[in-house]
Amino acid sequence: MSFEVTGKLLAKYDGIQVSEKFKKREFVLELAEEINGNIYTNFAKLQLVQNKCDIIDRFNKGDMVKVSFNIKGNSYVDKKDGETKYITNLDAWRIESATAAPAGNQGNQQAAPAYNSAPVYNNNGGNSGGNNFNAASNFNPSPETIDDLPF
Repeated sequence: MSFEVTGKLLAKYDGIQVSEKFKKREFVLELAEEINGNIYTNFAKLQLVQNKCDIIDRFNKGDMVKVSFNIKGNSYVDKKDGETKYITNLDAWRIESATAAPAGNQGNQQAAPAYNSAPVYNNNGGNSGGNNFNAASNFNPSPETIDDLPF
């Protein structure tokens, strides 16, 4: 399954040759999320692997980028305590400018879309007796209670 995120390139690091057959390169995005008029900032560290390590080179710190990535995970047994540990990586496979103007519209650059927008719910019962979803609701979730993960 593939995901996309848009944010500001905050940092990019040198590539690391992890083993004879594996190399990686990490970078960080600053992600802005607007919830009920408040802006919340998050930071996501992603990685490029193998022949994808160089695709970040054409971007500079501060650039708005759209990143396509997969979630990868592994488990291993820690030799110190014998416990099973888990690692989750965000493996980027495409990076493109989020501020590039569409063809034929070179003069107008559009701002990148917000990282995520939370739905607004209003449970007022209505005539149907069920849930009514309404954008004019007073529902005000805090960032700690929003779970936008698909699982």
